[in-house]
Amino acid sequence: DVAPSRGLGDVYKRQVRDHTQYEGGNSAMTNSKIFGYARVSSKEQNLDRQLDALKAQGIDERDIYTDKASGKDFNRDGYQALLHTLRQGDTLFIVSLDRLGRNYEEIQEQWKTITHEIGANIVVLDMPLLDTRGTDNLDKRFIADLALQILSYVAQKERESIKARQKAGIKSAKERGKHMGRPQATKPENWDKVMKQWKAGEITAVKAMELTGTKRTTFYKLVKMDESQG
Repeated sequence: DVAPSRGLGDVYKRQVRDHTQYEGGNSAMTNSKIFGYARVSSKEQNLDRQLDALKAQGIDERDIYTDKASGKDFNRDGYQALLHTLRQGDTLFIVSLDRLGRNYEEIQEQWKTITHEIGANIVVLDMPLLDTRGTDNLDKRFIADLALQILSYVAQKERESIKARQKAGIKSAKERGKHMGRPQATKPENWDKVMKQWKAGEITAVKAMELTGTKRTTFYKLVKMDESQG
């Protein structure tokens, strides 16, 4: 199983075992490690493509943390376990920025937490500019941070634009009296005549369906429409 199946207690034990500390005065150094994070939005979706891409970077499967959850926020078991594991000098690989999350304001906050507060690096495989490795190269880190802000802004504006277009489309459709959702069933030309025969007991429901060319579900839906219209 991949890493998130472990509890946080196991994560802390791994920190002691894997991040070997060297005492030296008042400071401590850690051996750097590489980790991966993969996410899909639902349990039905498959993580294999992301896992293959991360393993291709030489990441051990036990060091790949996963979630099958929405990217609307960062309250995810796998991601929180990852944060507790990362140490200064480590590198986190993700396949694409949206695997980290969908809320781009929070992505920027988490990016700062990982790269500035923890002091780890992030590499986004499908976006070479988003690679903070080389902490001594301030230009590279600045470019990565700037690229993240630009991408976040563009993505957020696109999301707002999509929502605005959807809202405008729904409003326009309602103003034109257009039915939203599944198409409404339409009555066959001989519907009223057949209904009189059926209600009078002259024919069966099966015969009525045959004469009107409707399926059982559609037939009774139209019957209900008649009843609701009085």
